[in-house]
Amino acid sequence: MIRPRTLAAAFMAVTFLAACGGNNSNSPAPAPDPAPPPPPPATSSLEVLHASPDAPAVDVLAGGSVVLSNVPYKTGSGFLTVQEGTLAVEVRAITPSGSVTVIGPANLPIAGDERITVIAVGETATLEPLVLTAPEAGPAAGNVRLRVVHAAPNAPAVDVFATAPGADLASAAPLGTFAFGEDLGPVEVPAATYQVRVTLAGDASTVVFDSGEVPLTAGADLVIAAVQNTGPGTAPISLVALDGTGSLEILDATTPSALRVVHASADAPDVDIIANDDFAAPAVPALAFPDVTGYLLLPPSTLNVKVVPAGAATPVVIDADLELEAGVEQTVLAVGPLADIEPLVLVDDNRRIATEARIRLVHASPSAGNVDIYVTDALTSIDDVEPAFAGVPFKADTGYVGLAPGSYAVTVTPAGSKVPAIGPVSLDLEAAGIYTAVARDEFGGGLPPGLILLDDLAP
Repeated sequence: MIRPRTLAAAFMAVTFLAACGGNNSNSPAPAPDPAPPPPPPATSSLEVLHASPDAPAVDVLAGGSVVLSNVPYKTGSGFLTVQEGTLAVEVRAITPSGSVTVIGPANLPIAGDERITVIAVGETATLEPLVLTAPEAGPAAGNVRLRVVHAAPNAPAVDVFATAPGADLASAAPLGTFAFGEDLGPVEVPAATYQVRVTLAGDASTVVFDSGEVPLTAGADLVIAAVQNTGPGTAPISLVALDGTGSLEILDATTPSALRVVHASADAPDVDIIANDDFAAPAVPALAFPDVTGYLLLPPSTLNVKVVPAGAATPVVIDADLELEAGVEQTVLAVGPLADIEPLVLVDDNRRIATEARIRLVHASPSAGNVDIYVTDALTSIDDVEPAFAGVPFKADTGYVGLAPGSYAVTVTPAGSKVPAIGPVSLDLEAAGIYTAVARDEFGGGLPPGLILLDDLAP
């Protein structure tokens, strides 16, 4: 028999257990589902072009960090992905005394889903950023999108034509007319082969640039900058095309190659330089040691060069093929004693940089052996310094070295020695100057060596 008191105790126990169970109204509510993450910030594509004709190479900073290093003139970057918001952009010129901020830091608004092109334009003294924006979406199927920018500070206002090859400009309509700092487009054209011609504004008969035939592939999205020509030829500009992966220069179709010759063989007689076996009309007649020609402007090609005694067809002491490229300047030196004479080919860079002097030293003295080269201020003894270039062998050169304008002394010694073989030679170097010196043997061969002076050192 169950007593009432026992039954009541059991009921209370069941009630207590139920109160502790998950269905009790006092238990915690289930956690809500987590909120979805915010969408990623919108991004844009940023590209940069160095279009300042007398500025040194530059570093480009974005958000305080270097994103492009040592960018030379007429060179553009591929796309950099940047987030929506405000981006601090800075350009620093690389000078002999260190990097110098020449643009910015400037706050660049980034809206998202844009193609942003930043071009450093103007000469060094007036350098500024030119910022272009366009929708990031590319052209319609089968088309090419073009945007053309006038980035040549010393060129006048011009008309730009993009036509079928050989089309008569008198009956063609230009893409537009623009002056320095202005741009045309973006405009879409069907993919095809075009001829891009630039004329003086309003004068279709005066063509100042002709690209020749340029194939444009469907889907291409190009920013094309007209930049100042600093190489050989009469065209005042060339074109630099940015396609999102980098840059490509388009030269005027008539751009020549430039070649000069140096007679640096101390025991060789006067020589004729024969081009492509035209012995009847030497390209350079009767060149004497240690003379130098001016630049010869030649069509791009493979050029066969023979060197013979002046007025003779034999013996041929040098027989070499030279690759002549449009827009490239080269110096060819005849070096070594006559018994072992050979060509030494150097690629020249005659662009003048406003912030520095540039000097190049060439070792063309076979009797001197390896040498040390010192470049010091005018009052410093070489006894107290290490050479700027140590153990330089015959036929080597220093390349172009940027120096701050000022007075210097150049001394050449046998490698490991402090006894001068040449110099000290005092040099007053100016901003934008280009200086080349070639060490050569004494007349007839042997020591002491002397110098052949080129460029702004030439008498």
